[in-house]
Amino acid sequence: MPDLVSRIGALPGRRVVVGVAGCPGAGKTTLVAALRDAVAAEHGADAVAHVPMDGFHLADVELARLGRAGRKGAPDTFDVGGYVALLRRIRARDEDVVLAPMFERDLEQAVAGAIPVPRAARVVLTEGNYLLLDEPGWREVRAELDEVWFCAVDDDLRRARLTARHVRFGRTPAEAAAWVAAVDDPNAVLVEATRGRADLVVRVG
Repeated sequence: MPDLVSRIGALPGRRVVVGVAGCPGAGKTTLVAALRDAVAAEHGADAVAHVPMDGFHLADVELARLGRAGRKGAPDTFDVGGYVALLRRIRARDEDVVLAPMFERDLEQAVAGAIPVPRAARVVLTEGNYLLLDEPGWREVRAELDEVWFCAVDDDLRRARLTARHVRFGRTPAEAAAWVAAVDDPNAVLVEATRGRADLVVRVG
């Protein structure tokens, strides 16, 4: 962890935005939380902010309208344009505070204006599956990030984590396993193919 924090600190600019990509269940949020805490311990809580991509999940009502509710989490189930616009505001660092959305897992919905990014934050960490995806919209995400790291983990551990997560939030074990096989694993294949575009691969777990 100290080496990763030092790497962030060495990035030039009055504000740096570092992304952590990886497959569903890879441990991205855990890694970013540890990085955030380490930077905060060294420079103060206002020096760092964490803005997950998951705050840009489309609402269930819109997914239903589009016929995409059965594959929530795929690239076209996010408001990528909104995410890019937020990253540009964050990079500009010309507002006292930028308010970002968060994804509330208990509700399975995004909540607007839930994460403050103060002007004092020199380091902003963001994480999500598709930060390195070479497709329209997602390419613009990569352009707003100083570096993107890929969070790598053993597939069996990743699947076990995902299944446990789905059960924790209301699915039966059978439903959870079916969702992992039908939705999470195809998304993981897509994400894994982007690993080569990362500035750094971080193995966790």
